[in-house]
Amino acid sequence: MSTPGNRGHSTRSAKKDGIPLGRIAGIPVYLAYSWFIIAAFTVIVYGPALLIRNHSLGIGAYLVALAYALLLALSVLVHELAHALSAKAFKWPTEKIVLNLWGGHTQFESFIASPGRSVVVALAGPAANFVLAGGAWLLLQAGVVTGVGDTLTNILMWANLLIGIFNVLPGLPLDGGRLVESAVWKLTGSQEKGTVAAGWAGRIIVIVLVVWFVVLPLLSGAPDLSYMLITILVCSFLWMGASGAIKQATLRGRLPLVSAAALAEPAVGIPNSATVADVLRVAPYGTPAVVICGPDGRPQGLVDPAAAAAVPPAEVFTTVVTAVSTPLAEGAYVPWTSSGQELIQYLAQLSGAEYAVVDEAGTVMGLLRQQAVVTAITGKVARRSGRP
Repeated sequence: MSTPGNRGHSTRSAKKDGIPLGRIAGIPVYLAYSWFIIAAFTVIVYGPALLIRNHSLGIGAYLVALAYALLLALSVLVHELAHALSAKAFKWPTEKIVLNLWGGHTQFESFIASPGRSVVVALAGPAANFVLAGGAWLLLQAGVVTGVGDTLTNILMWANLLIGIFNVLPGLPLDGGRLVESAVWKLTGSQEKGTVAAGWAGRIIVIVLVVWFVVLPLLSGAPDLSYMLITILVCSFLWMGASGAIKQATLRGRLPLVSAAALAEPAVGIPNSATVADVLRVAPYGTPAVVICGPDGRPQGLVDPAAAAAVPPAEVFTTVVTAVSTPLAEGAYVPWTSSGQELIQYLAQLSGAEYAVVDEAGTVMGLLRQQAVVTAITGKVARRSGRP
């Protein structure tokens, strides 16, 4: 499985990723602490099963089960490396590989994708598992492994075969979901629509798996509790991944609606040496918003209409506008032409919840409120304003 990410990562985030295992082809590899949960589960569940099949193993059956867990981790690592190395061929920078409770994931830094390349990188993982399964099958056919080695080779073959087949199922967050995503992306020209379609395909896969491995066994009266538990856990993970993909794609699809010019409310700028009388002249009814600018023309405050209206008439010509204003955060102004991801990233670097919108000459053209941006991203477009 592959996921996009941000450039670089701090020491703190690296610690959260788990135990560093080193680098392969320059790519950091981490073993998440959650992996020990699946390792313990594997030993507890498969240890007794191996012992029943081969009493001569004794306590060694649990060591063989542990070896099984390690082989699974190795198979997942090969799977993720295939993603990373195929992406490297397209010059997509890989941030890290993490092996965890659910298998693992490869996180990429910022890159420009295309439908075809996305499919190649996605399917490289399952292809690597099929190659491992084929290699294990050849070893078994050659008869070069016996005893415990034969058992582990069989496990390696079937595990990789199942991992490969499972991952090519056509729905996110599985690798096969990229096939659906890329097909819809190619047809519509929108990656976001492709991701949403693949996310819903993933949800359908979850429903089918639950019906097949949970509902039908219950109806037949012969349920296998261990398989049901594994199915529920895996399907929970898949449902969350599919839902997350749908949500992120929906938000990305709304980014074009996030525009400083479209979301800003009318505003005018006045110097910080002005008086309340000047405010009442340009905004007699509290609109448009009045932004206070410093001597260098940069926005530095926002007039409180209620405070300005409360000044006694006899004092409006002597009360300085800064007495009825609240300060804007340092640098809280954005270009009139900012929109989409550029605007979101710019606002993320600023403090406060209100930002002056200025044109190329630095003239105040509007006021952008954080809530208007949030509303646009979540699907409700704030009112559109023209230039004052």
